[in-house]
Amino acid sequence: MQKVATPGKTTCEDVAALLKLPLERTVKAVAVMQEKEFVLLCIRGDHSLNEVKTQKALGTFRFASEGEILAALKCKPGYIGPVGAKVKVIADRTVAAMADFVCGANEEGFHLTGVNFSRDLAEPFKTEDIRNVVEGDPSPDGKGRLKIQRGIEVGHIFQLRTKYSAALKATYLDEKQQPQPMEMGCYGIGITRIAAAAIEQGHDERGIVFPRPIAPFEACLVPIGFHKNAALREAAEKLYAELLAAGIDVLLEDRDERPGVLFADMDLLGIPHRLVLSERGLAAGTIEYKGRTQPAAENAPLASALQLLREKFAS
Repeated sequence: MQKVATPGKTTCEDVAALLKLPLERTVKAVAVMQEKEFVLLCIRGDHSLNEVKTQKALGTFRFASEGEILAALKCKPGYIGPVGAKVKVIADRTVAAMADFVCGANEEGFHLTGVNFSRDLAEPFKTEDIRNVVEGDPSPDGKGRLKIQRGIEVGHIFQLRTKYSAALKATYLDEKQQPQPMEMGCYGIGITRIAAAAIEQGHDERGIVFPRPIAPFEACLVPIGFHKNAALREAAEKLYAELLAAGIDVLLEDRDERPGVLFADMDLLGIPHRLVLSERGLAAGTIEYKGRTQPAAENAPLASALQLLREKFAS
């Protein structure tokens, strides 16, 4: 074991770069308070602390303040370590298996190299799994390697046991006709989380791309010049009523705005199907259709608008 000068190097990354060593050869010390007791948690330099695992291993804890660190180790954060520290040391499993590692020397501007348990410091008070997994770690079943993927929690299960049933005196009679508190659990799907997941997976630069079953409307009808042309307004309201009568959840976009504004808002809301009725189309007996992700619009007979939507829904 050797003490080496590391002025201004307070992170494992900086120390590893200075000493030209792999980051996984370093150990970071995380100071926490377990109730009133000062504890050092040792994590490999390329790993990060998992607070949920730590709470399960230690119970309630909080991170130590700079004043508490100075009082316990007589050293500022950035250079603290387990060697010579008269405090409880809990090591992550990966750290417990390390040899010739680098850690803080409990002296500002210095770190220790070539550190080994048993020889240079006592074995950890306890060894626990307190780190976040990283890609490539063995899988829990031992049959492969972990891969990190993005995910979103849309459902949940809570094992409540008898906490609430005991308080509410919700009991049943067992085989001996004795009252026992019910075992409780709750299982649910978060409606707002489903919406968030759908938006995260379905969107583009113009806004949301909702799947039809959860879109605010299945389709929108956008008449251009609705407030200026009585014939167009009559035709739009007739088609709107026809679509509603057929069971289609359709929005009639009757605001007095420019077409670009109306189209942009419909795209922003994620409505999957859009019908546009214009004066020119009305005169020609056609209507314009565009799917939310369709690159270009297409024209179809106005009289077949309902059939067109049904076909688009089916496809």
